[in-house]
Amino acid sequence: MNPLALVLLPVLVGASLVLERCRAHARALLLATALAAAVLGFAQAMLSSRELWFGGYVRLDATSRLFLALINPIFLGVSVYVSGRLTATPALYSGLGRFVGLALTFLGAANAVVLGNHLLLQWVALEVTTLVAAPLIVRSGVGRSQLASWHYLLFSSVGLSLVLFGLLCLSRAMQELGQAPTFFIDRLQQLATPAAGPWGKAGLGLVILGLGTKLGLAPMYTWLPEAYAEAPPAVTALLGAVQFNAALVMLLRVLQVYRPSNPVLVSNELLILGLGSMIVSAISIIATRNMKRLIAYAAINHAGVIAIGLAVGKGTAYGVLMYVISNAFIKAILFLTAGKIKAHYRTEDTREISGLIKDLPYSGVFLLVGTLALLGFPPFGSFFGELLILSALVSSGHLYVFSTFCVVITITFVATGRTIFPMVWGVPKTVQNWPRQTFLAGSPKVAFFGVLVVLGLYVPPAISGLLEQVAASLEGP
Repeated sequence: MNPLALVLLPVLVGASLVLERCRAHARALLLATALAAAVLGFAQAMLSSRELWFGGYVRLDATSRLFLALINPIFLGVSVYVSGRLTATPALYSGLGRFVGLALTFLGAANAVVLGNHLLLQWVALEVTTLVAAPLIVRSGVGRSQLASWHYLLFSSVGLSLVLFGLLCLSRAMQELGQAPTFFIDRLQQLATPAAGPWGKAGLGLVILGLGTKLGLAPMYTWLPEAYAEAPPAVTALLGAVQFNAALVMLLRVLQVYRPSNPVLVSNELLILGLGSMIVSAISIIATRNMKRLIAYAAINHAGVIAIGLAVGKGTAYGVLMYVISNAFIKAILFLTAGKIKAHYRTEDTREISGLIKDLPYSGVFLLVGTLALLGFPPFGSFFGELLILSALVSSGHLYVFSTFCVVITITFVATGRTIFPMVWGVPKTVQNWPRQTFLAGSPKVAFFGVLVVLGLYVPPAISGLLEQVAASLEGP
């Protein structure tokens, strides 16, 4: 089975939307392509094959197989949600061709990042996801969304420029060691010291900082709550659950190559970025009264937890991966639910929304379940992932980090619960009869919820085996 189909199929179908004849079938093309990508992604994860393709530029190892099986089904779920929204709001058809073309190109580029065995190829593909996501953030007639799109593009460009400059420094470091510069990941892993000397350390530091910007880590995180709050719900879910994981895959590749020769630099930088992000997130959650911004700040908290888990390394990798997978489905559930809530209440002010469990019972349940998973309650996979990370912090002697982590998580829990639980259980401020939610629109969230529960109660052996292989590659010998 050719893995390049996961890149070419979405891109070619997306490009076909320039034709008027194809735009008339945009909805069907979106669903068919998303379904095909999800099936192919899952098949690649379950059926092992040769690792390198196309002259070594494409790599199908445990890491790429795991994330192909993650982002493509999520894209399918978002596509089904969009189809359901079209049924409920036919006016959305006017911009459907543009959305589908950009969204499918976005998916193809994200798959290219996951499959890339060359750091520059990954960088280019990640830049493509940025360029096509920026116009998706814009909502017609909403000036704030245009500003958010420009801020997203600016910060993403700065972050990816840091990554590129860091790669150039790493190339210079290899030249100083008398090695032929290369960015093929499998070849870099064979070098004993691919980032030695001042040039190597500076380059590695810049690459991590630049990818941290793309992940929404402090200090360059301010684009994230603005973009997530202003983008349409489906686009926000794509940014948080698909693009985030594509950028994370590139960071994992960098760690697989450079951590063994620079463990202190990697650990210290990720710890600083992670703790800083968690602290910023907790303070912002206390202050905000905007529903989507609150979820966005919680996403920054999740990125911080992932960074801390990756910083510790030994003993945390499996927990981090569990947390990453759970985090993707949690964000998809919450952002799609937030879009439904806003569409009915015509506001994102959490103080104006109350009694969801009576007014919008399905949305109320999804918001409650998503929040519990967000806060790391059992039986969700996020609970076990976080527990493994905390255990590793103690066993590795990072007691100050452990203490700070626990304090910040507690503050985040109280602040989030104080805002979300009254929205779900409070007395409705207005009594209205809302239209019933269609099964098509709600089915993706049901499926995502099912995955969360499965990850918490029982991880299928095939998925568990993939997680163990990726964890072993991150922790090293």
